[in-house]
Amino acid sequence: MTAPKPGRHLLIFARDAAQGPVKTRLVPAVGAAGAAAVYQRMLRDTLATASAVPAQTHTLWSDRPAPSAPLRALTGRFAMPIRIQSGPDLGARMYGALAATLGTADFAVLIGSDCPEYDVPYIESAFAALNTHDAVLGPAADGGYVLIGVRRAVPAIFDGVAWGTDQVLQATRRRLRALGWTWQELPTLQDVDEACDLRHFPRLATLADASRRGQPG
Repeated sequence: MTAPKPGRHLLIFARDAAQGPVKTRLVPAVGAAGAAAVYQRMLRDTLATASAVPAQTHTLWSDRPAPSAPLRALTGRFAMPIRIQSGPDLGARMYGALAATLGTADFAVLIGSDCPEYDVPYIESAFAALNTHDAVLGPAADGGYVLIGVRRAVPAIFDGVAWGTDQVLQATRRRLRALGWTWQELPTLQDVDEACDLRHFPRLATLADASRRGQPG
């Protein structure tokens, strides 16, 4: 772990793969075992990267009300507490997590756990952007985003967004513009949702194939 920087809070949204299916759009191509293996590797790598970012807190937000033993063991490796997402859709859950954090924080940056291209400088640049902007976005190649950071949480940013579509980033820009907020956009990154996304990450494709065939990854 790096030395903390007061006022910076990093949130990682994650699924508890031990309690249900993950990356279901990968399943037709690589099977449930392959999809789970890919996700678990991405989550592990994301937590390793996140833990190296100087921040006051690093918190994993799980989609399940009672974290599984494997998830607790993984977060324990990085001394990372687990909190529970709450809300009827992704937007409500992100708003809730950011609002809870910003009650006692200056800046909060939220990332997912399915983008193999995160690195420490990228996340650092998001916190730097919040020194001079109300928000920061990390666009995804599929039209969504892989990172959002804000100085304050407002429900309007997240309400009524068609999550999981290629309109997410555009809709979020419209909401920020309507609020009169300034924001900075970071370089676009590639996340993994569809089987075709694996072509960008040969290591994950090999892992998925090996897991599908029941071989060690």
